[in-house]
Amino acid sequence: MLSVLIALFAVAAIAPLIFRLMGRSAFYLLAAVPAAGFVWLLVTFADYIDADQLSGNGQPNAPPSVVVPWIPQLQLELAFRMDALAAVLSILVLGVGSLVLFYCARYFKQDDADIGPFGAQLLAFAGAMFGLVIADDLILLFIFWELTTVLSYLLIGYSRHRLSARRAALQALIVTTLGGLAMLVGLIVLGQSAGTYRLSDILARADSLTGPAVETAIVLILVGALSKSALVPFHFWLPSAMAAPTPVSAYLHAAAMVKAGIYLIARFAPGFSDTLLWPPIVLSLGLATMIFGGWRALRQHDLKLLLAYGTVSQLGFLTIVVGLGGQEAALAGLGLLLAHGFFKATLFLVVGIIDHQSGTRDIRKLCGIGRSAPVLAVVAVLAAASMAGIPPLLGFVAKESVFEAFVHRAEEGPVGMVMLVGIVLGSMLTFAYSARFIWGGFARKSANPTPFKRVEPSFLFAPALLAGASVVFGLWPTPLDSAIQPYLSTFPAGEETPHLLLWHGVTPALFLSLLSIAGGLTLFLLRDRFERLQTRVAPDIDAERNYKAVIGVLDDVAVWLTGRTQRGSLAFYLFVILTMAIITPLSALIFFDAPVPQDWYLADSPAQLIAGVVIILGAIAALRATKRFMAVIMVGVTGYGIALIFALQGAPDLALTQLLVETIVLVAFVLALRSLPARLWQRAPGRKYRLLRAVLGISFGSVMVAIAMSAMASRVAEPISLSFPSLAYDDGGGANIVNVTLVDIRAWDTFGEISVLAIAATGVASLIFIRGRGDGRVRADGVKSGTVGRGKEPIDAYGREAAALELAKKFASSANDAWLVAGRTLAPERRSIIFEVITRLLFHSVIIFSIYLLLAGHNLPGGGFAGGLMAGLALTIRYLAGGRFELAEATPISAGLLLGGGLATAALTAIVPVFLGGEVFQSAIIETTWPVFGDIKFVTSTIFDIGVYLVVVGLVLDVLRSLGSEIDERSEGVTATIDAGTPEPTKTPEAKTSEAKTSQTKTRDPEEGVAQ
Repeated sequence: MLSVLIALFAVAAIAPLIFRLMGRSAFYLLAAVPAAGFVWLLVTFADYIDADQLSGNGQPNAPPSVVVPWIPQLQLELAFRMDALAAVLSILVLGVGSLVLFYCARYFKQDDADIGPFGAQLLAFAGAMFGLVIADDLILLFIFWELTTVLSYLLIGYSRHRLSARRAALQALIVTTLGGLAMLVGLIVLGQSAGTYRLSDILARADSLTGPAVETAIVLILVGALSKSALVPFHFWLPSAMAAPTPVSAYLHAAAMVKAGIYLIARFAPGFSDTLLWPPIVLSLGLATMIFGGWRALRQHDLKLLLAYGTVSQLGFLTIVVGLGGQEAALAGLGLLLAHGFFKATLFLVVGIIDHQSGTRDIRKLCGIGRSAPVLAVVAVLAAASMAGIPPLLGFVAKESVFEAFVHRAEEGPVGMVMLVGIVLGSMLTFAYSARFIWGGFARKSANPTPFKRVEPSFLFAPALLAGASVVFGLWPTPLDSAIQPYLSTFPAGEETPHLLLWHGVTPALFLSLLSIAGGLTLFLLRDRFERLQTRVAPDIDAERNYKAVIGVLDDVAVWLTGRTQRGSLAFYLFVILTMAIITPLSALIFFDAPVPQDWYLADSPAQLIAGVVIILGAIAALRATKRFMAVIMVGVTGYGIALIFALQGAPDLALTQLLVETIVLVAFVLALRSLPARLWQRAPGRKYRLLRAVLGISFGSVMVAIAMSAMASRVAEPISLSFPSLAYDDGGGANIVNVTLVDIRAWDTFGEISVLAIAATGVASLIFIRGRGDGRVRADGVKSGTVGRGKEPIDAYGREAAALELAKKFASSANDAWLVAGRTLAPERRSIIFEVITRLLFHSVIIFSIYLLLAGHNLPGGGFAGGLMAGLALTIRYLAGGRFELAEATPISAGLLLGGGLATAALTAIVPVFLGGEVFQSAIIETTWPVFGDIKFVTSTIFDIGVYLVVVGLVLDVLRSLGSEIDERSEGVTATIDAGTPEPTKTPEAKTSEAKTSQTKTRDPEEGVAQ
């Protein structure tokens, strides 16, 4: 089963490529995937329905299961289990899913846009639904549950150019996500109460799970199920979802999405249907939904809306039956579930054909389709008759079992009698709207029949096969009965075991079936009068209108709140953030009697005191600075002071990393400052808040110090860090505790951090670059010497320009012997020969040293992060010495490729051990002896460190190319001179825009004396 799940998602991932190669015929290939899974399910079905199998506790129905450890410390595991209930649902998920995908190959046109992503989403939806029904872990079940929510949002909003489709998709997303979040809370509470998140274990010990917490958890889980299955009061999203293409409606309504809620109720019913709040919630809302959906279906003129409200009604019916509890109801519920899947998928696919071939779904316009397409009419009649409960179809067999179960329940008390009367009334409405569907879609209502194109056999294949299933399993329900029987064993045994049968004899259930048919036929024959009655008694309460009103109120509140909080003032935002960061923890410290340290000491050495004084002076100087550059330098002083404290405290790794980070950040700040005025603006209105800002800043710092001290004084257990040395050396194979912790002991944290770095690099690049990352730049060999960064004004009035030009010619004549490859491209006044020589001497050494830090970091100070920063520092020196073309020559590789390659390398170190029988991020120690190098010990976590190295280098390169090269190019305002004979460079449009912005900056900055 795990192979089927993987295949569904794997093929979905490459589906867009398949559609590019095959067009709409790719749907046939996609359909083959769930079809193969369906065949596998049939072949192995005996493993899941063999009631003679015994589990470890001697209970019947011990199905195959697969468990893949994920995060054992959090009780998270990929646990899958294929029992009878999951197998029955998989029949619909895989079987109907393959037929719907097959149908799509004729439904869509060859040139329809976005059918590639659509096919991928539909197949992934089948995978998510299959994963949901076989999941045996509560958290895993929720993950697949939310996957169906997201994918249904994408599928419903397929026609995104239509406002109605976007609104319907968003409405479905909001409603089902709200229910899903409530369900998540319930699942967590239930898992914590049971002491396990394994679903099968929870159900096995359900009798011992009692109390308010469990009752609350069950109610919250039911909220999720009812919202997913569109029961009152959440029913309104389902008819709106008809904005989706018809194949989506067929699949979501018949075999997936809405069936997820029914499945969840059926899954928890054996253990919790007798809890206090289960019966009133499930039975009352189910009955209300059944009658309401049938009532609204009889008012519809659109065939899809008619079926949609019919689905709402049937979902209420299913909820009542599967939630009732007991073997009779369980048998009837799963029988009705299968019957509904067959006939509802058929009817939706028939509507798709009618709409496709005639161009309308309005029953007031459709006329004579039955004569134009007799085979299609027969298919529709069979499916509608099954929905109406007419013998000898599967719908009748299932409904007979339902009536039988509720007749017995009615004998137990008045509640059962009320439910039985309500079900009979709902069944009358079902027959009436089934007849309305056939009459509206196929009857000849006037002398002008609707033009209808011939239906290809391949287009009719899927609905015909599903309609045939309703006939075959109605006449011969034994296979379905055998498939459902093991599920019955999860309920207490009755006096006799119920079975799905076409003929139960002359029983009260038979008379109720006849009564339903007679009442439904009467409603249909009196449809005009009944429609007028519905118009007169239309309810004032409209759930969708109420939903829109609630959303409108939320929008108004959001606008009001945003207008008062998002004022466009950075100072205000910082004031609110820092105030809350002060008040909240300080209140906890005061009111919860937080402990304070008993032992105090100022410093370990005088050097630490000096470093502390330097940090304080740097912070004060940064506050007092009037120029941005000086403020940045002073902030850097505080950073270097902290690095010194790390070094004095015996943390060389932290000190080295802090030094490198501070240097790179300082360079990035200086590069960015070129686009800002030199002086800090001191607006007069802000001066009156100086005292408040000072108090706020000092208070924030003091509170953070108090929290740190209280946290240190609160420790009562032995620090876990004390075991890190042995863990690092014995398990991680390294003597550098810091590095081994990062790449082995807490590799998940590091992987998250480098992912954030990649996102940050992408964000920096997207702020600067309009298109791409700026990797495809002109190389230095096509640029005229001395042209980059050269202004139009002379250097000075004393002839130094001529000397600089002569020097540039000498450099150009000996380009092959230049200290830097692209140094010659800089204007003479921007070059420093000493800097170029030093860069040439240092660059390769720094790169080699960075590799040394990378490889030695497992046992000595260093590691991938420090090594990457060192390599980034080498690139920074190269850029500062030779400009943007020198940076391009030094790093011809894309920054995006470095980031992606680093993440991929780190991800591989997580995945590969799983395929080798280990755990995620598990490392191995390889010890060998080489002839020259001697004994070598290599730890595979070093490969993860290489990924970190690549990500950090990619980040620095992105910063240099965006804040450095790109701003250089814009500030120069000229196009690169490619040919030496080219006349004076011309300004690009981007340069003109930049120059205009610079001019505006000069005009509006009253304190700026010299243009920066």
